[in-house]
Amino acid sequence: MLTHFTSESVASGHPDKICDQISDAIVDAALSIDPMSRVAIETLVTTNRVVLAGEVTCPKPLPYEQIARHVIKDLGYTDGIYNFSDRSPISVYIHEQSPDIAVGVDSGGAGDQGMMFGYACLETPELMPLPIILAHRLVERLDEIREDKTLSFLRPDGKSEVKVSYEKGKPVGVERVVIAVPHDPKASNKEVKDQLVNRVIKPVLTQYGFKTPQAADIIVNGTGKWEIGGPASDTGVTGRKIIVDTYGAFARHGGGCFSGKDPTKVDRSAAYACRYIAKNIVAAKLADRCEVRVAYVIGQREPISKFVECFGTEKKTLRFVQTYAWKLLNLSVPGILTGLDLRRPIYRKTARYGHFGRDGFPWEAVLQ
Repeated sequence: MLTHFTSESVASGHPDKICDQISDAIVDAALSIDPMSRVAIETLVTTNRVVLAGEVTCPKPLPYEQIARHVIKDLGYTDGIYNFSDRSPISVYIHEQSPDIAVGVDSGGAGDQGMMFGYACLETPELMPLPIILAHRLVERLDEIREDKTLSFLRPDGKSEVKVSYEKGKPVGVERVVIAVPHDPKASNKEVKDQLVNRVIKPVLTQYGFKTPQAADIIVNGTGKWEIGGPASDTGVTGRKIIVDTYGAFARHGGGCFSGKDPTKVDRSAAYACRYIAKNIVAAKLADRCEVRVAYVIGQREPISKFVECFGTEKKTLRFVQTYAWKLLNLSVPGILTGLDLRRPIYRKTARYGHFGRDGFPWEAVLQ
């Protein structure tokens, strides 16, 4: 029986991703000063306006406006035509962390309660579901050719969507690709589509061993027109792309976002820990698919529950797989922070193209 699954991703200049990257740049700045810094930052962007709010506990003051402007400029919002730029007004509403929360966190407890999930599978070399990996690679390539001026008519912002067909649980084809990207109106819609097919879609799908769909199954700018993207056309907020950030809805999500939070927040660190365990189980060929799930209570060090699910694909007994899993990483909050070395400024680069399935992050490491 043929089934289908669709996932989406967004470019680095998407309004929500602008917010995620500003928030995580603040996390990095605080951790650069003191690895024990506490950060919980929300960013909002709209027409010619940036708002920063939240809690930061750090030994030195942070240049919040400077950090935000640097990120906005880096993402290409430097032209007044976008009605949003690195010169837009910035409002800052940031205070110190609540002492009631600090009491529990200072003793090594979780910074909040919640459920976290990690997932891995054999569909791609990254051990990630194919639909979300293709969606990420499309917008990543889209950003590359905009930034290096290969296609000078492209403007910041953009989205992708990929429909993959499955047979007996395995991906067998890419049926539809959607790209949305703002561009200079001097470029016709036909030119934009032709260029994106040849320079973005075909190279990415070929890399993963799939044919490019027929022209009728490739949609570029579905409304037929998109000239101005970014916050002037769609308000952005930190943490609104949690499915893009994880597994493209292929696996479950506990509901908490990652960006803007220091690693004592288990929404972030425990989700990374779960991915690390799930990926190593699959990499060790103990299962074809694996989900790791945990739950924490604010102020407590240890998870109140933990479980490994292999969906019937385990190659040894589930008890063996679980014993292997819990030896990979100590799932206490201090154990995760130390085991994955998370108290360092590595977070802004996580805030685009997904937190999983890219080299260079400690939770993506595979044991030899």
